[in-house]
Amino acid sequence: MAINPQSIGGGSHMGGLARRLVADKLLTEDAAKDLHQKALKANTPFVSLLVEQKRVKASDIAWRGSQEFGAPLADLSVLRIDQDLVNEVGEKLVRRHRALPLFKRGKRLFLAVADPTNLSALDEIKFATGLQTEAVVVEDDKLGKALDVAVNAAEAASMDMGDSDLESLDISEGTEDRKEDEVTRADSEEAPIIRYVNKVLIDAINRGASDIHFEPYERKYRIRYRIDGQLKEVANPPVQMGGRLAARLKVLSRLDLAERRIPQDGRIKLKLSANKSIDFRLSTCPTLWGEKIVMRILDASSAMLGIDVLGYEPEQKALYLKALERPQGMILVTGPTGSGKTVSLYTGLNILNTENCNISTAEDPAEINLPGINQVNVNPKVGLTFAAALRSFLRQDPDVIMVGEIRDLETAEIAIKAAQTGHLVLSTLHTNDAPQTLTRLLNMGVPAYNIASSVTLIIAQRLARKLCNVCRRPAQIPEAELLREGLSEEQIRAPGFTLFEAVGCDQCTDGYKGRMGIYQVMPVTEAIGRIIMEGGNAIEIADQADKEGVADLRKSALRKVCAGIMDLKEANRVTVD
Repeated sequence: MAINPQSIGGGSHMGGLARRLVADKLLTEDAAKDLHQKALKANTPFVSLLVEQKRVKASDIAWRGSQEFGAPLADLSVLRIDQDLVNEVGEKLVRRHRALPLFKRGKRLFLAVADPTNLSALDEIKFATGLQTEAVVVEDDKLGKALDVAVNAAEAASMDMGDSDLESLDISEGTEDRKEDEVTRADSEEAPIIRYVNKVLIDAINRGASDIHFEPYERKYRIRYRIDGQLKEVANPPVQMGGRLAARLKVLSRLDLAERRIPQDGRIKLKLSANKSIDFRLSTCPTLWGEKIVMRILDASSAMLGIDVLGYEPEQKALYLKALERPQGMILVTGPTGSGKTVSLYTGLNILNTENCNISTAEDPAEINLPGINQVNVNPKVGLTFAAALRSFLRQDPDVIMVGEIRDLETAEIAIKAAQTGHLVLSTLHTNDAPQTLTRLLNMGVPAYNIASSVTLIIAQRLARKLCNVCRRPAQIPEAELLREGLSEEQIRAPGFTLFEAVGCDQCTDGYKGRMGIYQVMPVTEAIGRIIMEGGNAIEIADQADKEGVADLRKSALRKVCAGIMDLKEANRVTVD
């Protein structure tokens, strides 16, 4: 395929594809220039930005890209992806360049791309593989989905280990770089336990678990994974193994083997490859029949996902980004334990994490290491509380401060003072929705004028399971019932309106696969500030937020239901009190 390099760039500072879209009146020149600059600034592909913002249909872009540059056009949904070819090219190159290997013909490698002007992708993959590369134009949205499947499969393949690999898996305590033989203590008697524990850890990662529970009972020992927020029993090793399993896990996390009467906390680092490792936070608790151990899987990649994949509606995402751009003020994220508050906060911190920004966090404990951010673990036993850490931060020339949780009046007052004196403060509270967060601060004893003048945005959130795209099926629900559930007539009678329900297949868990956030994003406007100053309650604040167009958690969940992302049963589970 011949692409003229001169067609890229040019006096208009836009690529040839953008100029074709302008010529065909799918975009104005000003809009194309603006989007092109936004794509450069956000380091995202121009085509992906067009599709994400629904400015031009993916199919229109693909057809014009094919016509303009003489590249073949293909429908990716009907093509079979050669996973061996993806593994050969490498998931890093595939992900970075959004170029998916399709097939090989002799010395030529055909790559699915959304933008045929992406010559750097073709050249780098050509250099890495030694093959001539040819572009095949596909629709960007289909390419994104196919890339996710291919990359996840590549990562899973890298974790597929035999018994010999499991025995020598590189696992170390999470805070020190220690040699493998120092932590495994592998001898002939321990080898079966080593293999078994390592297999449980690898299996949990492969299945997307967030927690692993090791639970001893009088006549039974069970191991459960929490997958998509739900616990699933996965194994029942012999009861006699319980003590040895606990001992093995305590050795790995450098806990006191002899101490079985009090809870202990530790960390483990599991090295999967030269570039990928997973941290585990481990907690022991003495029970009637032995030590129960729970391991939280801390995958740093979850904090690097980016705001676009968390499930925010476009207007909610815009409000969050606008609040992050402010030089001062307070952003509060609220919800129950396990609702994804940490990921929302870390995502915001990653957006702010630049060379010219001093960021400090106080956490209990710091779950994921974030390079470039100063993270502190609070330790009340030695006097290092959230309040003490905050006071220290304010003497260290901070720009952004993150407090893991506002638990008391002292912490709240220092955080608000920081927000009022030129700092951006992010924190969490445990309340049911955004309006209740403001009344919770009032009940703590924070003066109303301090709340109204410092809090800029409140995000209430839940995590809900997504329907499996492979096995979901249309649901037949009477219109009267849908209206009772809170859907509007406009939603029900919209063209193409279809609700789906969970079924279950070998690629999911009970019809669900993965989770996404449901959000209520409420800016503290002047009107809401006045209600706070006048001593208004959460109901009055919620009414005002509704008048201002703020969707509550229920409405946000129903939007996901109408979009076919989740079913009504799941929406009810996470939003009905």
